[in-house]
Amino acid sequence: MRAEGSSPPPPETLLNTGASSLVLNVATIPAIVTTVPARKRKRPAVAASSPAPSDQASNAGGTSNTTDLLGTSRADLTSRPILSISRGPVFVPISEGSEWFKTEMIGVNRVGFRYVPAGINPPGYATPCRTIESNPTSFRISWEDRSPFLKVKKDGLSIGGSKGFRSARCNAPIREGKWYMEVKILNGGGDHSGEDSLREGGHVRLGWGRREASLNGPVGLDGYSYGYRDKTGEKVTLSRPRPYGRPFGTGDVIGMYISLPPRRQPNKKDPLDPAHLKRERIPIDLKGQEVFEILEYPQSKEMTALMDYSGKTANSASVPSSSKKIANGKLPERGPTVANVKPSATNMRPLPVLSGSRIAFFVNGKSQGIAFEDLYDYLPLRQTDTQKANSRKRTREGVKEHRENPFDDGTLGYYPFISLFNDASVHLNPGPDFDFPPPPDIDALLDGRPAEISITSVDLPSPVPSASLNDIDKKPPLGTSDPSHTAPIETANDATAPPAEVKPQRTWLPACERYSQFMQEEWAFDATEEEEAKAELEKMAAADKIEEDKRKQREKKRQQAEARRTAENRRRAEEKAKKAAEARAARLGGSELELAITPSASASPYPTFPPERNQPSPSPLRHSTAFELEGSIEYENSPAPTYVSCDERRGVQSGYTSENHENDMDVDHDIEALIASDTPS
Repeated sequence: MRAEGSSPPPPETLLNTGASSLVLNVATIPAIVTTVPARKRKRPAVAASSPAPSDQASNAGGTSNTTDLLGTSRADLTSRPILSISRGPVFVPISEGSEWFKTEMIGVNRVGFRYVPAGINPPGYATPCRTIESNPTSFRISWEDRSPFLKVKKDGLSIGGSKGFRSARCNAPIREGKWYMEVKILNGGGDHSGEDSLREGGHVRLGWGRREASLNGPVGLDGYSYGYRDKTGEKVTLSRPRPYGRPFGTGDVIGMYISLPPRRQPNKKDPLDPAHLKRERIPIDLKGQEVFEILEYPQSKEMTALMDYSGKTANSASVPSSSKKIANGKLPERGPTVANVKPSATNMRPLPVLSGSRIAFFVNGKSQGIAFEDLYDYLPLRQTDTQKANSRKRTREGVKEHRENPFDDGTLGYYPFISLFNDASVHLNPGPDFDFPPPPDIDALLDGRPAEISITSVDLPSPVPSASLNDIDKKPPLGTSDPSHTAPIETANDATAPPAEVKPQRTWLPACERYSQFMQEEWAFDATEEEEAKAELEKMAAADKIEEDKRKQREKKRQQAEARRTAENRRRAEEKAKKAAEARAARLGGSELELAITPSASASPYPTFPPERNQPSPSPLRHSTAFELEGSIEYENSPAPTYVSCDERRGVQSGYTSENHENDMDVDHDIEALIASDTPS
């Protein structure tokens, strides 16, 4: 069931969660894997900055890092449930039967990082996750934005301390307008609870703080927060207490009022204006929960310089100065002016303030006056050149890394800031019903001027019959005493108009209404990011299409160039073969020129080869030694002996007989006779 005062989830949300989903996701927590460290020197992990390492206090007592980057691919998220309400936290009683709990299975903010519940977007969305709520869906203490050493109740309106000063912020910031809420002190003012006896007792500081204010210290520790002390009734900021109101303690109800001017609109012509809205967050899986991990806004050196006690600060608009010594003998809040103090650095950026802003406190309905005026602006200071250079670093090896956000991410503002010391405890009342309702115009009360009023008509219970109009007494409207100020208004039927009621106009809103406004702003921001992501995807798709067309065009040109090179190589090979053939023909003589240039099948019995095979042509000497075909003239009159001359019929075949060559035989006989005469007997 949705808590009273909550705002509806975005229409895209589909499913709610139950206890079964919690059990399933607890089982999916990564187990601890022990590995033997290698001796080889390794490069540092690129994903060290995302996700952030879990600390022991916020990891349910464990020491393993169960933080993992949530897959941005839609296929990686299909197995996860689509939630409209976050599963966490898991409440664990601090002792058996206790009404106080500690929370587990949730990412508690710590130094440098903060967490916001995230939900998986349905298929078809460009962004993988969106902002969702956590129960109870109302204005309360934030489960994530508090010190893990603070105990809470399940309604999120009661919070208790343990040891030392620890703080918590509520779950919606005040960015503009006038807002009021109450805080009831359950244990404070130095009182001791029955469960534990500490020497100092429990103490409470209440006030308003920005995102940069530390949760491990009290409100008013630095210039990012403004507080009200229970022990002395002093106001404190920059750790400098000053006299303000009366002390308060257990049982008192403290009213907290803040007034901020309308939020400054960003300069569209200035892309570096910090008032521009921009988010820098990464969806991760933290202990089985989908959350957005955000790099917290850092403290600036200009605000840190305000803590210098050596002399007066350059800008103390929000810190009213006092040169008088406190009656109890304490030293002044600021030390005396030192002659040898170095002037402030010239590169210090100016600290803008919110003109007309103010903070006031009430104790049991009685105003304590204006505590602080002209608060410091909650927008981040404009980036320096060095910060701009560092912000240009992009992701490495495909892993998204955190980058400092120089713009407003929609969560900047002043939060109700509750600080508890030791076993102190309080209960929040964001309205609309208060134990001590403030006046309709708180600013008029603080300024000592009359409140603005508005005149509204009071409806009559029923129409008055016209016959009885003469019997009605003419009385002045409610809230007026002089009949001369009354001017009866006659209607068409002579009936008197309804009397007017003088009612003061309420100029402030209860803090409970801020939560629904803040969630609507967050969901509107989600819708804007979705549109931007879709436009970016379309732009990337168009760029990919253009690149693909260029690639195809380059491939086509490459193929055409390859075809031209192939044709050119073939042409050159043919010309080369032709020139070689002409050169061979020229060496053999003109008779062979025609044969070499235009060979035919009848002129040469040897096959010809294509020029591209680069094989040599048949040697021209083979034409003179080649045998002649049977039946040709050369074959019939060849004087050379053939294989038939070795047969018994060789005389007939060859025509070589003693009768045809008698002279040759006579020469042979003469040679033999000469050889015989020279031989000795």
